[in-house]
Amino acid sequence: MSDLKPPVATRKPVERSHHGDTFVDDYEWLRDKTDDQVLDYLRAENAYTEQRTAHLESLREAIFKEISERTLQTDLSVPARRGGYWYYSRTIEGKQYSISCRVKADGDEPPATDGEIQGEEVLLDGNEVAGDSEFFSLGTVDVSPDGRLLAYSVDLKGDERFTLRIKDLDTGELLPDQLPEVHYGSAWSADGSTIFYTKVDDAWRPYQVWRHALGTDDDVLVMEEPDERFWVGADLTRNERAIQITLGSKLTSEVWLLDASDPASAPFVVAPRREGVEYDVEHAGDQLLIVHNADAVNFSLATAPLDSPGDWTTLIEGDESSRLLGVDAFADHVILYRRRDALTELAIMRRDGGGFGAPQALTFDEPIYTVSPGRNDEWHDTRYRFGYTSLVTPGSTYDVDVATGERRLLKQQPVLGGVDLDAYTQYREWATAPDGTKVPISLVARKDVAKDGNAPVVLYGYGSYESSMDPWFSIPRLSLLDRGVVFAIAHVRGGGELGRHWYDNGKMLTKRNTFTDFIAAAEHLVGAGWTKPERIVAQGGSAGGLLMGAVANLAPRAFGGIVAEVPFVDALNTILDPSLPLTVIEWEEWGNPLEDAEVYRYMKSYSPYENVSAQQYPRILAITSLNDTRVFFVEPAKWVAKLRATATGDVDVLLKTEMEAGHGGRSGRYDAWREVAFSLAWELDTLGLAT
Repeated sequence: MSDLKPPVATRKPVERSHHGDTFVDDYEWLRDKTDDQVLDYLRAENAYTEQRTAHLESLREAIFKEISERTLQTDLSVPARRGGYWYYSRTIEGKQYSISCRVKADGDEPPATDGEIQGEEVLLDGNEVAGDSEFFSLGTVDVSPDGRLLAYSVDLKGDERFTLRIKDLDTGELLPDQLPEVHYGSAWSADGSTIFYTKVDDAWRPYQVWRHALGTDDDVLVMEEPDERFWVGADLTRNERAIQITLGSKLTSEVWLLDASDPASAPFVVAPRREGVEYDVEHAGDQLLIVHNADAVNFSLATAPLDSPGDWTTLIEGDESSRLLGVDAFADHVILYRRRDALTELAIMRRDGGGFGAPQALTFDEPIYTVSPGRNDEWHDTRYRFGYTSLVTPGSTYDVDVATGERRLLKQQPVLGGVDLDAYTQYREWATAPDGTKVPISLVARKDVAKDGNAPVVLYGYGSYESSMDPWFSIPRLSLLDRGVVFAIAHVRGGGELGRHWYDNGKMLTKRNTFTDFIAAAEHLVGAGWTKPERIVAQGGSAGGLLMGAVANLAPRAFGGIVAEVPFVDALNTILDPSLPLTVIEWEEWGNPLEDAEVYRYMKSYSPYENVSAQQYPRILAITSLNDTRVFFVEPAKWVAKLRATATGDVDVLLKTEMEAGHGGRSGRYDAWREVAFSLAWELDTLGLAT
């Protein structure tokens, strides 16, 4: 250990009592980011982290250079058709942010992406809008249906509260309309005279939909959701027939439609909410398509008449072998988005008279991959845009001809710097959890990495909210692989990789399955001959950071190091406080420990902060952001302080706080690459590869 001494957080004990249990919290005072003492402590932690990692500076620079040299920095996305234009974004070497552009359509073929596009019109240059701000994020970039106006919203702090502006694309001038404190997203009326947006309450919950008629000051409240479990959102349907207002909690949803050609009209409900029933609506022109779980845990597909939207007729029954995630409807076809065998799937359903033909799934050659819907704005399109990637295949954009099934590769993410993609290979293995459940693991490594029990491994996990960590390609990850590291994803319960039951068995009073699944994955990698415990670094962020904190307490000897990014490590304390952002809606994910003593006891049994104990911990790097509104910086700050005060042996715990960032970290791409390089260098150092 270094002779450098870490900051010592002052103990200011406060008591928290619930259900006959009292917990003494020594570090709750760190919550107030307006307190100079708190800010001084965070800066001292940053200075200590920088000193402790100073020996990695050259490695960080090397990794940053590798990322930069392997990335095509002046590039553009595949143009997508909407109306009379092709829309795309471009990046320019040396610039932090992307530029939104369009070009008038001349025929049905998109412009080539390997050079300059003649007639390009810049809609919004993120670099100009960001100016000198340390942080910049867009909440919406939304062109009106007639192509005349651009709505965009900007966050310059990282707190995800945006200001919405309107730009006249004919003149380039900003209209006087300015809407502060709005949430993500927006929806135009069909004629572009009106825009719908959402606002948040004090707990950061989007709870209101507002209507703004351009050139006026008297915005109209369209809908307000009083139930604190529900979020609201608004969008314009693909066929531009309706404004769709969606209200949803973790378990229940309700959708309202409003005539997009009459923005002042009243919305009508598709089906009144029923507790525990989730449904999504897709406007299919002559009918509605409803994806729902009213009669099947993995969701069914139903149709409904426009004049009787609550009258559902089953089109595809739900089954145990596949999870229906969603549908995209077009004039002549429907695309199903499903999950089967821990992989994603797209299937084409062609319109057949008044109905639909049988689904025809797209097939792929790789054993593990991710396929997902792309940008498809045109109602009458005869081609469908989708994305494809794997652990060894860079992100690829395809069009498939709906009539023939013929697919065409439009673009694959360039990987520069002489990288030989054939040098890498991917695997799918299965760990066995303590209850006998088989847990999938996706791995990628160089082909020359020996399975000799000594390979360095980074094991990634998440496992909450039914969010699936499907295999993806990463240029920064190559800096690990080329140094002999095996990268693995543990698809633990709490995610959605194997259907709704996979999620249900990793939440509420089964949450510990998420943690024991991850530990089982680490033990499998050892037992299968890949590695040994001290050669494993675990990594996870947000709710995956809760996973990191839990496994650090449960199985500290299973890992040589842990990276916890914006980690939800003070979970019980947060979920006990309904005044905090997101708490009430989270009760359907974790349970309500305020009202339920069993939930309280269960959460306290795994919440990382409460369970720090006098034992030897692996090396830990915690990364957070001062302006994060989802997982407050105080959670990792308290966790680190308690680890330092409680753990035995050599305590090697670092805290790094981004002082100008939100939940996703630094916003500029070069800044983000440097942050990634920081984490990767620490991981390599922990694995004994910092050369």
